[in-house]
Amino acid sequence: MARDFASSKSVLSPLDRLPPYSEEAERGVLGAIMLDSSKVMDLCVTSQLWAESFYVPAHKTLYESMQKMYSEGKVIDILTVTDFLNDEGSLKKIGGSVFLDRLIDSTPTVAHAEYYIQIVYDKHVLRCIIDCAREAEQACYDSEDNAGSILDKTEQSFMDITERQHGDLVLWPDAIKTTMEHVESIFDGNDKNAGGIPTGLLNLDKVVLGLRKSEMIVLAARPSMGKTSLAMNICENTALGHNSAHESRPVGVFSLEMSQEALIMRMLCSHAEVRSDQLLGGYASNDMHKRLANAASALSKAEIYVDDTGGLDVMELRARARRMKKKYDIGLIMIDYLQLLHFSAYARQGRQLEIAAISGHIKAMAKELDVPVLVLSQLSRAPDQRTGESSGKPKLSDLRDSGAIEQDADVVWMLRRPCVYATGEDAEDRTLAIVDVAKQRNGRVGEVELNFEESFTRFRDRARGVDNDPRINRGNEIPDEQPI
Repeated sequence: MARDFASSKSVLSPLDRLPPYSEEAERGVLGAIMLDSSKVMDLCVTSQLWAESFYVPAHKTLYESMQKMYSEGKVIDILTVTDFLNDEGSLKKIGGSVFLDRLIDSTPTVAHAEYYIQIVYDKHVLRCIIDCAREAEQACYDSEDNAGSILDKTEQSFMDITERQHGDLVLWPDAIKTTMEHVESIFDGNDKNAGGIPTGLLNLDKVVLGLRKSEMIVLAARPSMGKTSLAMNICENTALGHNSAHESRPVGVFSLEMSQEALIMRMLCSHAEVRSDQLLGGYASNDMHKRLANAASALSKAEIYVDDTGGLDVMELRARARRMKKKYDIGLIMIDYLQLLHFSAYARQGRQLEIAAISGHIKAMAKELDVPVLVLSQLSRAPDQRTGESSGKPKLSDLRDSGAIEQDADVVWMLRRPCVYATGEDAEDRTLAIVDVAKQRNGRVGEVELNFEESFTRFRDRARGVDNDPRINRGNEIPDEQPI
């Protein structure tokens, strides 16, 4: 008999199975609400328990009525609920007052209410997952959309389930205590990276105080200003460790413009201080070969993970970043660059709305993964059209395609090289590069001067650092990092 039963069970269709639910847990939640509504309803709301979370129709109807009473500030107990359901004409539908009496009898205490709530919530999530999977299966058979579009929609539906989950609300005194522990660690010198991940450029770090977790940092510039070079220099410094005081961290790079081989070639030449045009042109010497070999040895120790897939959809990028974070514990993500991303769900609504949606998802990704995201962005041609003292100087409004980038970003850097626009003596200084920290939610703004060695695509600190800041060294040498 056991063999026959197992055989019949194995051929059951998934549609013949009952969805996951616990009638006992649902009854426990409802009974506990009527015993102590002020406590249990607060727990239900905090845990995001809605009418749809209940599977049994009578339980769903009853909880929906309790929600209405709770929102109207009414007392919830066996008598008030009975009257409310009777006035709504729902009392007979759920089984009358006898049904409510049984709920009370089956719930002797509210001590386990939180446990019951968690069971009901978990079962609801499982049902949502099943529904998403079935919709995806149906779309694969019936939809006229292409495979990529179906995959994007499916991924979004599963992501919506994930985003609905959240942790418990942290009480204000506990949050103050945690923050003060962080402050104390800074004063004790135990927090080596109190301000965030160092960029490796002292002058820049003095203004931005490092790259902070959960922040979206936008590095914007006109083409050929060196934004990819600056971003890769920062990635290299992060992966190798700026110095003995700052530990190395794994870095994830999404390069939508350059191939992995091209990026590595650029990093090798930059690190070895070898001109790439000479190397690719065949003008190589033994000294260059030695320096490249040493650079390869050093860079091979860096944990940099490059995804050079072109034309990525932002939803796919988030999925890949999530896997990268889980597998390699990424500490920094760099995206080159924002305007090369797509979002199929908004493709037909205009490029401006599409870019706005992409920007919002990148910011959400930074918060979800709890890492800084350095995203490169193109500027419009407006800086090229300015004259006089403002020639070539970008503004926040120059961010290309959408004002949402400016709104979503926590920090915005505007990179420019004055020699590109200057004439006469001002055009002779081809090493000067200016990073204008145009926006920073948690810090000051200002212009930072760097040296850009174009031959090696490498940025370095400049002796004259931050304009109008007397705390920055004005001598010929950049001192070791020290507090300001």
